Amino acid sequence: MPDSTAIARTFLGCLDRCEIGPYPFRHWLLRDMLPVDACSAIDALDVRPPMIGDTQGKRETHNSTRQFFSVEQRTRHAVCDAIATALQGSDVVHRLESLCDVRLAGSSLRIEYCLDTDGFWLEPHTDIGAKLFTMLIYLSQEPGCEAWGTDLYDNNRQWVGTSPYRRNWGLIFVPGPDTWHGVERRPIRGVRRSLIVNYVKPEWRSRHELAFPEQPVG
Repeated sequence: MPDSTAIARTFLGCLDRCEIGPYPFRHWLLRDMLPVDACSAIDALDVRPPMIGDTQGKRETHNSTRQFFSVEQRTRHAVCDAIATALQGSDVVHRLESLCDVRLAGSSLRIEYCLDTDGFWLEPHTDIGAKLFTMLIYLSQEPGCEAWGTDLYDNNRQWVGTSPYRRNWGLIFVPGPDTWHGVERRPIRGVRRSLIVNYVKPEWRSRHELAFPEQPVG
């Protein structure tokens, strides 16, 4: 299991190699985001996909089943603590600010571990409001997972394309009124696993979701 320094070094390297997509909104595509053994340590977490019905196109439909790299999980699992510590660090935060032209100082780190199964979908939506930054890290490697990426839409909510889904690849965007994204209904044969990383404003109410609720970044 790599420590936070190794995770930060790997992540910073992936930012140096990222691809910028200008349409339908500015976004960044990333590869090899975490050390391979960090991905394996996430695999080993004793977390099972929640048994839920229709999401109604929203994650918050089933808030009680959601998993976060919270203070409790950081205490229990070394990989949760190491990833959170790396993404909390000043080197990573300053590099993201420079890359994405966004100010993150004073925000809080929120990492959600998602395990989505067949029937899951998300309606087109924007992450505006209290979220300053959004990053997805894809983790599955089942046959067919290549079709499980995040769908991108234009301002008319018309589908434009799907981000590439491969294990340890991902997507970054800075939330705004034009950042329409979602997940179209499609078969999921297995578990669609991902991390959703946000830096959120101080007024974020669900403090139990935060990795360091008493320690803003920057």
